[in-house]
Amino acid sequence: MCGIFGYCNYMVEKSRGEVIDTLVEGLQRLEYRGYDSTGIAVDGDEPGKTLIIKQIGKVAALKKEIERVNPDRTIPLVNHVGIAHTRWATHGEPSKVNCHPQRSDPENHFVVVHNGIITNFRELKTLLTQKGYTFESDTDTECIAKLFKHLYDSNLKDGYELDFNELTKQVLMELEGSYGLLCRSSNYPGEVIATRKGSPLLIGVKSDRKLKVDFVDVEFPDNDGKVPEEPIPSKTIGTSSLASNHVNDTERNLFTPLAVNETALRYSQSRAFLSEDDIPIPIEFFISSDAASVIKHTKKVLFLEDDDIAHIYDGELHIHRSRREIGENATRPIQTLEMELAQIMKGPYKHFMQKEIFEQPESTFNTMRGRIDFVNNTVKLGGLHSWIPTIRRARRLIMIACGTSYHSCLATRAMFEELSELPVSVELASDFLDRKTPVFRDDVCVFVSQSGETADTMLALNYCLERGALSVGIVNTVGSSISRVTHCGVHINAGPEIGVASTKAYTSQYIALVMFALSLSDDRISVIDRRTEIIQGLKKIPEQIREVLKLEETIKRLSSDELADQKSLLILGRGYQFASALEGALKIKEISYMHSEGVLAGELKHGVLALVDENLPIIAFGTRDSLFPKVVSSIEQVTARKGKPIIICNKNDDVWNKKKQSIKGLVTLEVPQTVDCLQGLINIIPLQLMSYWLAVNKGYDVDFPRNLAKSVTVE
Repeated sequence: MCGIFGYCNYMVEKSRGEVIDTLVEGLQRLEYRGYDSTGIAVDGDEPGKTLIIKQIGKVAALKKEIERVNPDRTIPLVNHVGIAHTRWATHGEPSKVNCHPQRSDPENHFVVVHNGIITNFRELKTLLTQKGYTFESDTDTECIAKLFKHLYDSNLKDGYELDFNELTKQVLMELEGSYGLLCRSSNYPGEVIATRKGSPLLIGVKSDRKLKVDFVDVEFPDNDGKVPEEPIPSKTIGTSSLASNHVNDTERNLFTPLAVNETALRYSQSRAFLSEDDIPIPIEFFISSDAASVIKHTKKVLFLEDDDIAHIYDGELHIHRSRREIGENATRPIQTLEMELAQIMKGPYKHFMQKEIFEQPESTFNTMRGRIDFVNNTVKLGGLHSWIPTIRRARRLIMIACGTSYHSCLATRAMFEELSELPVSVELASDFLDRKTPVFRDDVCVFVSQSGETADTMLALNYCLERGALSVGIVNTVGSSISRVTHCGVHINAGPEIGVASTKAYTSQYIALVMFALSLSDDRISVIDRRTEIIQGLKKIPEQIREVLKLEETIKRLSSDELADQKSLLILGRGYQFASALEGALKIKEISYMHSEGVLAGELKHGVLALVDENLPIIAFGTRDSLFPKVVSSIEQVTARKGKPIIICNKNDDVWNKKKQSIKGLVTLEVPQTVDCLQGLINIIPLQLMSYWLAVNKGYDVDFPRNLAKSVTVE
């Protein structure tokens, strides 16, 4: 829910002003993750001191506070660590004292930024208070900073000066909950710790010289915990003497450097960041919650996994773990990002949400690109291909998601059941966990998430893995937790989505799930014609969305006239369009703060009709499918009670043309007709535009709705 950014330079001279600017700019690209307060920590005016600047509000407010503080920007920093944070409040209201970074003491010996929730912070706070620590804030994060200080002082008193990595291990042993955190300390100048559990973190690497390899080995402690008497030869990254030889996994694991304290750690070298003669090279590291904030600086990134402890010092990156599990991956690859900076810029649009709505012709095409052969009517999903036979033998499919992702599952459930003849249940992740739902080894659990980091969905995933079920991930973010932990899956390739209200991710998730259903049924002769119809329908979707986007001016006018001063709104849908009604209502709630409710049209007479009068605005999906006569009947019940619904219907539909003549004031929004199971992809676009213009007309900040954040990484 919060945004973390860190910058570390080694042998790359920067002024303190340049470092501050880098941190602030990184926060601006993370602002969608939280925006009620911000802060940075850099070296102070005197050696060994830390300067913390923080402010309530968005990054713009932090910029003004930095100008007010007016730190000396000319101080040269050749080897330095700066950390920054943009917050979405969980513990403690937005206030200056609750802003991150949080400190261990008035001297700022340890400074921490944190994303997540420490569930045992009250117990830790009680313990640390008894030890004489005074707390300044209401945050759980302050406990982490003070715990660092307490354990450092305790070990020093006992005669042990721990390495920063070993100190971090002791701190993490005391923490319960989820976290992505950075810690810098005046006791460890030029060093930074980055670690995660349930919250995303990645490290970008930038150097003018070519890195020697494309992975970093994980360093594990030895079995007996002793320091090796002699340096252990490192095959971590491959020295020049080993570079020509292939090192298999067994060999590499046997020779993994042992890092148990300062002495052992300095023997193990991260040779990816050394020159050919093993001399450190000038290098910069960018640590972030999201690749969008590092793409300007570098495309080389490494994604941390849960319980990784990344320790950066002297231009080296080391990744440690407290223990080794059987089958655990012993390397972390350095990947090349494919996103471009232009993808996360607004361009000619006023808001990211508007940009992302209008990107849907391209994003839906990119989801299908290279996966659907429209000539031979075949679908091939590389991340699922070898698992399809196993999935076909499943007892049932369980689709698990939250919010908009849940609606994409709901929109495609009937299609899965029709094409695969497997029973399908769609679950909200939080409710799924609350019920302790029975899961069996022959179930297939599908986890859908834009960010791939959604906390409730991750918890549900772990729950299902513990019970032996096959897991499938449908995510937008490459390298995310869900994409790494699931057995197989599909990246939806929608591109970066910055706006808090999901738009293009919804339509791309929808299409990815359609392709999944088509893949499951490609061995069934009885559905060949239906599959062909759907595949040819998908081919037309990008152009049809482009056509619907031309309704923007009409919808803008509706939003400023008929719907301008309304307090509540009903959206009616049935069959495939019930999910569209729920998703449209969610968008309007999120962005315009108007109460809106998606209603199953068949349930009108069971209570909802009591709300209908000439004043209540109603939007109804009246597009053509097998349930069209029933939907018309439901809408007639509304008009009979003086309701004046706005009908989303197909172009040149005779039924609605006649009703417009007989019902005064009836408004229609005409959209292209497609295959019944794909119509929701078209129908949702008018509601996305409507939610956007309702909010803009009221002067609300569309990209940053109150009380919400983009990636929900806390429970």
